[in-house]
Amino acid sequence: MSPRQTAIALAALGALLLAPPARASFRCGPHLVAEGDSAERVLARCGKPAEVTARTGLRAPIVWYGGRPVRVPGEMIEVRIETWIYNFGPSRLMQKVVLEDGFVVETEALDHGHN
Repeated sequence: MSPRQTAIALAALGALLLAPPARASFRCGPHLVAEGDSAERVLARCGKPAEVTARTGLRAPIVWYGGRPVRVPGEMIEVRIETWIYNFGPSRLMQKVVLEDGFVVETEALDHGHN
């Protein structure tokens, strides 16, 4: 890593230390699913998703801080990106879960589900 990249990484880490860790999450029954959870943990807590899409993409390397993925400067790497949609029926919101290399990096509430 060059001195410039080291300085950028240290500045990013310093900013992280000042930021409060906040994690997007949702409930599957009594269980909480949050950023940083593994695909296996999500499957164990929520079961199989109603819909799965997969692709590959390039992104900066990440480190996990406070349960959140933080992108750090560096050479771009290829990762598998999956989007899982959970449909809990018309009385609950559907949930979108985005996983990169098998770990949750984003969750989002969608419209109400359907039968």
